[in-house]
Amino acid sequence: MSGRAATVRREIEIAPGVAMPLLGFGVFQIPAGAATEEAVGWALEAGYRHVDTAQAYGNEADVGRALQRSGLAREDVFVTTKFATGRDDPVAELERSLGRLGIGEVDLYLVHNPRGGPRRAWPAMERALESGLARSIGVSNFSLDELDSLLAAGSVRPAVNQVQFSPFRYRRLLLEGCRARGVEVEGYGSLTHGRELDDPTLAAVARQHRRTPAQILLRWSIERAVAVIPKSVHRERIGENAAIFDFELTAEDIARLDALDRTGGAAIAVERPWWTPRGRVRRVRRTLWRRLGGGSRRDQ
Repeated sequence: MSGRAATVRREIEIAPGVAMPLLGFGVFQIPAGAATEEAVGWALEAGYRHVDTAQAYGNEADVGRALQRSGLAREDVFVTTKFATGRDDPVAELERSLGRLGIGEVDLYLVHNPRGGPRRAWPAMERALESGLARSIGVSNFSLDELDSLLAAGSVRPAVNQVQFSPFRYRRLLLEGCRARGVEVEGYGSLTHGRELDDPTLAAVARQHRRTPAQILLRWSIERAVAVIPKSVHRERIGENAAIFDFELTAEDIARLDALDRTGGAAIAVERPWWTPRGRVRRVRRTLWRRLGGGSRRDQ
């Protein structure tokens, strides 16, 4: 194992006294019930110590059961949930989330998206922090303009902006802008929902390192100190996705992967916001199409 690979950080400080593991396990679109509980259990067995869920996912209770069954101490697992912005009260919703999760506080509480305006939920998010229901608070799917609007009005800086991030969605301006504002970036969709795993450039880098394309994508992010939350319901893949701390990408590898970007280095978080009326219609259509056999989501 090279010295550089050995020294890549496994966690980042997102707020005073709050360290977030760079590798997390996401549960977006894992069906509620046994599937979520089993997958989270496998992830914890494989060494994941960060679980990302949301009120909108409908599986917080299953995450909570997996945490309880793991036997791990509460302080050993970093737990994130997100406020569903179609609802009214972030504090009341967090209290309900904590009941479902079976814990007294979350480590990170995010505004899931800027629906209703970037400032709408933030005063109550600050109250959740002050009351001890959350150790840190942040946002998700915020552009730099939306982040600036929030910063101009709020008294607490968001600890994190969770956005779609991968070599194919390399939002360089957003990453640099968040960090210039003291906000860490966490990536979702790091494995491109399986759509780009056969890309020739990605496959070539994976062959060179004798790794899976998924491992290369995850490593690309953590070498930038961008946290990742890959999802899978397959035990073997869950283990593979955790094996990203014992190799390194070369500068040439990173340059080749950077060149895959299709956003033009955007300062926005997503190209097609699903929380708008038009976006919600598109999302329903895609879900129905997949259920009818028109496609699958490998990612993860």
